[in-house]
Amino acid sequence: MKEFINFIRKQGVVGLAVGFILGGAVSKVVSALVSDIINPILGLVLGATDGLKTAALSIGSAKILYGDLISVVIDFLVVAFVVCFGVKWLRLDKLDKKD
Repeated sequence: MKEFINFIRKQGVVGLAVGFILGGAVSKVVSALVSDIINPILGLVLGATDGLKTAALSIGSAKILYGDLISVVIDFLVVAFVVCFGVKWLRLDKLDKKD
């Protein structure tokens, strides 16, 4: 059992597992925050009356839908911040052994 725990610490599996679990656990909360609060506010600022996902730039007959991309980037940044903060706050970055 001790060898198994040493292997996990040496390979950094704990950090990977924690990041994966935290990312999955908070993704729905972050998605709701971004889609229900942040997107409507940014949509108003950018002039998209139906929210940020419908924000588009029209060039002739083509429409460049940039709102959904901005929404996904915001979603990613919030999840990354929460995972990073959670690992630092819980001191899980100290679990892995350094060679």
